[in-house]
Amino acid sequence: MRIIIAGDGKVGATLTRKLSAEGCDLTLIDSNPKVLEASLERYDVMAIQGNCALMSVLDKAEIKKTDLLIAATGADEINLLSCMTAHKMNDRLHTIARIRNPEYSEQIYNMSGEFGLSMAVNPEKQAAIEIERLLKYPGFLQRDTFAKGKVEIVELEIDGKSVLKDVSLNELYGIIKCKILVCAVRRNGVVVAPDGNFILREGDRIYVTAPSTNMSILLKNLGIITHKIKNVILCGGGRVSYYLAKKLEGTGVSVKIIEQDPDRARNLAEMLPETIIINGDASRRTMLESQGIENCDALITLTGMDELNIIISLYAKSSGVPKVITKVAHTEKSNIQDSLQIGSVVCPKELCCNTIVRYVRALEAQTGAAISVHSIVDGQVEALEFLADEHTKNCGMALRDVKVRKNVLIVCITHKGKTVIPDGESKFEVGDTVIVVATGDAVIHKLNDIFD
Repeated sequence: MRIIIAGDGKVGATLTRKLSAEGCDLTLIDSNPKVLEASLERYDVMAIQGNCALMSVLDKAEIKKTDLLIAATGADEINLLSCMTAHKMNDRLHTIARIRNPEYSEQIYNMSGEFGLSMAVNPEKQAAIEIERLLKYPGFLQRDTFAKGKVEIVELEIDGKSVLKDVSLNELYGIIKCKILVCAVRRNGVVVAPDGNFILREGDRIYVTAPSTNMSILLKNLGIITHKIKNVILCGGGRVSYYLAKKLEGTGVSVKIIEQDPDRARNLAEMLPETIIINGDASRRTMLESQGIENCDALITLTGMDELNIIISLYAKSSGVPKVITKVAHTEKSNIQDSLQIGSVVCPKELCCNTIVRYVRALEAQTGAAISVHSIVDGQVEALEFLADEHTKNCGMALRDVKVRKNVLIVCITHKGKTVIPDGESKFEVGDTVIVVATGDAVIHKLNDIFD
C-alpha cells in the first residue's frame, strides 16, 4: 500500500516506525529538512521537503498513485487543506487528518465530505476517553475492551503485598476463583509469553484476559479494594484536561484543574462551568496540599512535560493517592517508567497511531480484517479481535488439534453471546468472535494468518 505521511513530528515519526514494519510504501512530507534526514537514516522511505497543502508538493509525492494520505502536521487547518486538496487530485484516495482543536469537532463531523475526509483523529480526545475508562476500574493499570465490551485485557502489577507473589500460573484458579488467562508478563522490561509453570515475582506486570463479568471477582479475590472515584485533581490545563473534565461533568465526579497560565485558566473556567479551575503551579507541594491531595481519589498529571508529570505522580503516590495516571509523550523510556511508582501511563500519540494502523490494516485486507487492534506492553504485544467467517480455517476443530504460529495465543472465544477462556477442547465456529494475542515481530492482518 502506498501511503503519504504529511508531518514528520511525534505522530508522524511513530506512524513511520509502525507502518514501515507493516511493509507499507511510505513517502514523508515535511517543511523541516533535518527531521526528514533523521527518518531517511532510520527507515526505507521517500522524503519530500515542502508544504503538504500545496498541489505542486502533493504532485511531486505522486498523490495520484497513492492509496492513503495521513495529514499529521501541527496545524489543524493545514491538515484539512492537505486532505481536501489531495482528494481533489485523486478522488479514490483515503484521507486521515489529525484535528486537535475542540472548536472544529462538530464542523468536521458535518463537513467530512466537503473536506474529503475518510477519518479524523484527535490524540488528546482519545487520551481523555482512555483515562475515563481507567477511572471506572481504578484497580487496573491499563484496560482494553473487546467483543462489544464482553472481554477485557487488563494490566496489573505484582507488588510486595500481592497474593499472587511467588505463585505459579497453574495455581491461579485456586486463588482468584474465576477463569482468567495471563497472556503476557513484563519483567524488567522484557516481555514473556508464560506457560502454566511460570512463577510470578514482585515487580512483574501481568496482562490478564477475562470476560468483563469476571473483573469484579478478580479484583475482590486479589484483595484490591476499589471504590467509586469522586474527587479528581488534574495537573495541567491542556486539551486532554479539557476533554476529560467535559466528560466527567455531570457524572457526580468533582474535578479540579490546576493550571499555571492565568489566561488559559480563565478560558477553562468559561468553557467548563462545573469544574473548579485553580490558577497555580501543580509542581509545588504546597499547592497540591492546599487543594486536598491527601483526600482525592485520583490525581492525573497532564502537563506538557513528561519529567514534570512523572515527578508530580511520584509525589502523589507517596502521599497515598489511590489512583495515579501519568500522561507521557514518549514511550521509549518505558523500562525506566516501569521502575517508578507513577501508576497508569497514557500516551496520546500511541493511542492515535494505533487507531490509524488499524485503519490501514482494514484497507489492506477488507475481507477478514481485524475488528479491533490494541497495542499492549508499550507496543511489544498486539491483541486483535476477529470475526470467524466462511473463509476461516479450522472452524469446528478442537484447539488442541489446531497448529498456531509461534508467539500467537488464542485467548478468548465468544460464541452466541457467551464468552469463554479456551482450553484444548474449545473450538470456534463461523460467526464467533476470536481474540488473539501476538508477541514478537509477526504482523497479523487476517485470522487465517495465525495458523501455522
